[in-house]
Amino acid sequence: MQILSCLLQFLGVVVLADFVAGLVHWLEDAYGSVDTPVIGPLLIKPNIVHHHHPRHFTRLSWWRSSWDLLLVGAAILGVAAWLDALTWHVALFVFISINANQVHKWSHMSRAEVGPVVAWLQDRRILLTPRQHALHHTDPKNTYYCPVTNLVNPALEALRFWDRLEWLVEAVTGATHRRDSSNRGEGPAPEWLAEYRRPGSPR
Repeated sequence: MQILSCLLQFLGVVVLADFVAGLVHWLEDAYGSVDTPVIGPLLIKPNIVHHHHPRHFTRLSWWRSSWDLLLVGAAILGVAAWLDALTWHVALFVFISINANQVHKWSHMSRAEVGPVVAWLQDRRILLTPRQHALHHTDPKNTYYCPVTNLVNPALEALRFWDRLEWLVEAVTGATHRRDSSNRGEGPAPEWLAEYRRPGSPR
């Protein structure tokens, strides 16, 4: 029973980390603009680039795509230690969270690029698969936000979680989902995106 309890706790932490990462991903995709102080250039602009050029961030190092998650993770560990609450659950949550962008990145890469271990984990639906993540990049790109596993997204979609959450946000604040110029018929795209276009790619 103790082993079963640990396995269930482990799964619960994984699900929680995936859900929190999805929640952050949704906020970055849905609200604010590149002109929003601090978070605009740091978080929202990279997300806009990613929707227009999904493979762009596969060329970034782990540090360049995960430095912000590492800083937040370090802060969580520090606070947990200060509160004498630094358990394996917290450490696992932080480990998964700081690597969420890397797992996301793998879902945009070929099997040859990710290597046999990651490909094996994707084949067994332990890590987010390219097939499932492709649903997020299908117009209107407002669904399947969780970037770590194949477990959480289908459950949230069955509950229409993101639609209901956006309805609540609009009802309370009046804010609506940001227009996504990467969707067909939603253009034009921002002019600054030209700097991210690879030589020889279509305009």
